[in-house]
Amino acid sequence: MPIIEPFVRWAGGKSWFIPHLIDIISSMEFNHFHEPFLGGAAIFLALDHKKKAYLSDINEELINAYIQIRDNPNQVIERLISYENTEDSYYKIRDLKLEEPIEQAARFIFLNQTSYNGLYRVNSSGGYNVPYGHRKNWHYDNKRILQVSEKLQKTSIKCGDFGCNKYIIKRHDLVFLDPPYTVSHNNNGFIEYNKNIFSLSDQERLCCFIEYIKHKDAYYILTNAAHPKIKEIFGKEDQPIVFSRNSLIGGKNSKREKIDEYIFTNIRR
Repeated sequence: MPIIEPFVRWAGGKSWFIPHLIDIISSMEFNHFHEPFLGGAAIFLALDHKKKAYLSDINEELINAYIQIRDNPNQVIERLISYENTEDSYYKIRDLKLEEPIEQAARFIFLNQTSYNGLYRVNSSGGYNVPYGHRKNWHYDNKRILQVSEKLQKTSIKCGDFGCNKYIIKRHDLVFLDPPYTVSHNNNGFIEYNKNIFSLSDQERLCCFIEYIKHKDAYYILTNAAHPKIKEIFGKEDQPIVFSRNSLIGGKNSKREKIDEYIFTNIRR
């Protein structure tokens, strides 16, 4: 599969899963591709897929960036390269209230690339509040935007809940699902930050969504935390495949530990 790098850093990205995905889908053919938790889009960008793709995410700023990169990549690049990577400039740009979508997209990419750990976090008023990341040697390869733009040409991009394209799913389509993890890896309990973003009731709704996918005779692949509650919700018919990998997130003094992830799918190999 051709390698196109995501244009944003995104927590929980699935670049590590690409070799396993190739193995899972190597002997199958599918029609349209759906990714309703788009994030950094590592999986979509890795697929050599010629038919239309339906992409969505609930994050409005992220989705606007994808739309502008698809439709106006050179204008986004032109604005992005005008930003200066200094702490003072970062906070001035972070405080900007922009109305024009191209300007919003360039600001979003700049803050994503120069903030602390590439986090996306907003305050109660919806304002981006991640501190400066001090990436002094940061250099952004604008070719990534052009490559992603070309890949996005045959796509529908929409902002909404994971079910916003539900009734477009047809027989033999493939739906890749990578929800925010409600519970942590290796049975360590709930992730407080995500309890309000994607709760256990949302996981239950997602289970019903998967039943709809299967009812339409379509395929799904779900990634999720390896936790008994997740297995209880999603493992009634399709038993999880367990993948162990090194943790990708940690500070200077943290240890890179092995963590397990569940993969559920109705694709039979």
